[in-house]
Amino acid sequence: MRSINMLRLLSAVSAVGGFLFTAPAAHADAARPAQATIVPCSEAALVSAVNAANAAGGGDLILAPFCTYTLTGAHSTGGSGGPAGLPNITTPITMTGLATEITRAPNAPPFRIIEVDGPSQLQDAQGQLAIATVTISNGDAGLGVGGGIGNLGGSLTMTAGGVRGSHASYGGGIYTDTALTMTASSVTSNTATVNGGGIYRNAGSLTLLATNVSGNTPNNCAATAPLTTPC
Repeated sequence: MRSINMLRLLSAVSAVGGFLFTAPAAHADAARPAQATIVPCSEAALVSAVNAANAAGGGDLILAPFCTYTLTGAHSTGGSGGPAGLPNITTPITMTGLATEITRAPNAPPFRIIEVDGPSQLQDAQGQLAIATVTISNGDAGLGVGGGIGNLGGSLTMTAGGVRGSHASYGGGIYTDTALTMTASSVTSNTATVNGGGIYRNAGSLTLLATNVSGNTPNNCAATAPLTTPC
């Protein structure tokens, strides 16, 4: 009887595990088969995983739980957006963590953490980033935009994550010119030299659901046109 119960337990765990690893694919291209990759807790592993996902036309990255990925240099210098700590997102990619953080090293040169590129930025880019349970911190775009994340023509969805302690001229935390959706997340303690300390929406949609945007300088949100979503 014990062996039968154990088999039932293992079957249930397997079913749940399969759901957890395949669920993020729903955020990306439905026509693309899931390519889940477990990413060890190191800068080199994360950079390699993003490069591989872009090369494969997209992918689902399972980041290490309770890990801080510390970026010591920029791994993308292409495009007009300026340097970024990770390779630019140019395909549908999901990043799922658990109390995971991606941060710029304190003594590193200035660079934003992530750039998501779409056709308006790069002709052939189709960047779609869905990021869950991950905090982005200490990005610095200098005179550029989007110190934490620059969404330049792609789409960005964040769930149960955060952007904090980052800096840029516009959008210290996040700069977006297409579609940005945040759910149960936070944008705090970011700064902008000009406008949009937390979030700067240049164009596109902005949806904030149960999301805290506070403590940013000189303001929490700004936009080139009036914001329909309170921020």
